[in-house]
Amino acid sequence: MSNHIVRFKSPPITHKNDGSPRLVGFELEFSGLSLSQTAETLQSSLGGNLGKKSAAEWVLHVDVLGDFNIELDWSYLKRTAKEYEQEYQHREWVDLLTQAATLLVPVEIACPPIPLADLEALVPMVDTLRKAGAVGTEESLLAAYGVHINTEIPQLDAETLFSYLRAFSLLQWWLVAAHEVDVTRKMSPYIDLYPEAYLKQLLSRSQATIEQIFADYLEYNASRNRALDLLPLLAHIDNDAVRHAVNDPKIKARPAFHYRLPNCHIERLDWSLADSWNTWWVVEQLAHRPDDLDDLSTAFLAAARPVIGVSRNDWVEFIGRWLKDQELA
Repeated sequence: MSNHIVRFKSPPITHKNDGSPRLVGFELEFSGLSLSQTAETLQSSLGGNLGKKSAAEWVLHVDVLGDFNIELDWSYLKRTAKEYEQEYQHREWVDLLTQAATLLVPVEIACPPIPLADLEALVPMVDTLRKAGAVGTEESLLAAYGVHINTEIPQLDAETLFSYLRAFSLLQWWLVAAHEVDVTRKMSPYIDLYPEAYLKQLLSRSQATIEQIFADYLEYNASRNRALDLLPLLAHIDNDAVRHAVNDPKIKARPAFHYRLPNCHIERLDWSLADSWNTWWVVEQLAHRPDDLDDLSTAFLAAARPVIGVSRNDWVEFIGRWLKDQELA
């Protein structure tokens, strides 16, 4: 048995500008357990009150932490279950559909946003699910199971948002390597990286207004399928502007980054949510180093070659060396 213990690293900014702690929400996708087994396992780990919303959705309310939503990640099934749950003649059919869906789509746990200082409270949840039989990314060739991290932005202004965007954009190729993103997930459309044309536009600026951030992002990234999906955060700032560019009802406005790169290796003894968080932590660090953002942006633009642009392999190697020199990786 592994004694592998990884702590959640603390970012440079742990509180928002109003003094309240920054919150982080995790979403885990996996298989190996039925919906009811997942719900019951979660309750055995965290306590709380368990409720069944439909054949496809459960919720666990934990007083100290909040609501954990447990569902099959299939919109059609969830909608059907809600429509027919009160009609007896349809219940058996919905139950059969639910059982079939477990073979094709993952179970998803959406954790409530909790303070950075309290993230250790999620460790028993992962351990208990693993022991119960949960399996992650490598289990399915069809569903690209992953972990999503929803981290509150410390301050909702153009300068802060622009700094995080530049930090992630400079690191995105390196992050894929650092997470060892599964080949199945790389092939899926769900975690596409920002296109190089957007990187050049973004990194050619040393500062940006909120209007420029919106215009550039929505021109090149009018899709939820991004490794760092900024649409929820932008919708929180200006919902109409986002909906005009991307008519997708799944966009949930919130003042948080929606980071989707990490694999979910819940079946491994040496894996934890802290592994995923600590790789994102590098983005947190770089976002608060303005001089380094300027220098690295200049280096990226200088590395571009006619027609073929920046060599991804060369840039990943360069960033890897730089991060080691800075003791960030």
